[in-house]
Amino acid sequence: MSTANATVLAGAPPTKPLSTWEFWGRVLVVPYLIIFVVFVVYPVCYGLWLARDPQSYVKLAADPIFFRTAVNTIVFLVIAINLKMAVALMLSGFFIKTRWWIKALSVLFILPWAVPSIPTILSVRFMLNPEWGVINSTIFRLTGLDGPNWLNDPTLALSFSILMHIWKSLPFWTLILLAGRMAIPQEQYEAASVDGASVLQKFRYITWPSMRSLYLTSLILSTIWTLGDFNSVYLLTGGGPADLTHVLATLGIRYLRLDQVELAMAAIVVSLPLVLPLVYFMMKRLSK
Repeated sequence: MSTANATVLAGAPPTKPLSTWEFWGRVLVVPYLIIFVVFVVYPVCYGLWLARDPQSYVKLAADPIFFRTAVNTIVFLVIAINLKMAVALMLSGFFIKTRWWIKALSVLFILPWAVPSIPTILSVRFMLNPEWGVINSTIFRLTGLDGPNWLNDPTLALSFSILMHIWKSLPFWTLILLAGRMAIPQEQYEAASVDGASVLQKFRYITWPSMRSLYLTSLILSTIWTLGDFNSVYLLTGGGPADLTHVLATLGIRYLRLDQVELAMAAIVVSLPLVLPLVYFMMKRLSK
């Protein structure tokens, strides 16, 4: 008796052979799985293994740079996220208008997000150079005075990093909220106009209730991405002056330069208690 007949007599359904498409589908997925394991799963597991020693966190907490970095990270998050999302919400109301010059302006507005980060931020860093930068050269030509050393002041340097982050990411979030506005039926605004509603009343009773869920989801996702923003700080200030503008996303590089790999991994792991709840809430909202 053949194996197939025995299986049928036993009451189990016969195994359906793989089709050609299913076979090649599984074969082509294998390289991606290997890349994912090698470049994602293995580095994450190895980093957690390096950061397993509790003494690393004791040393990290004792480093005064870590406390300054934690404060910088909170300031960076609070200012950048709230200012960016509030401005994006207002600009989405501007770009939804159908005038031709607004459409032309929207193309220019998207450019900072479309241009690669590295050359853009390095160009801004060159502009802020106190000796030959464009800004200070212009100040000297107009006033005969030397401009400030922008990136040697910790407050100014961190402020420019925040502005750099907002400038780069603002077009993306404006487009997301613009798409949300476009999904609101125009009949609601027309009915509100007939009833004599003002612009603020339309926003309060029509726009915001319709976009609240999208805005909150975008806020959570923006927080996760902002927390991991490495380029805006490291490429512009390098964490300086005197390591006073580091955020958690860049602090690990400082310890790697000092050949303190365990502290570098610990500096990255300490952000997980903030990231993981945000990821959980975001996935929970998306599942609804």
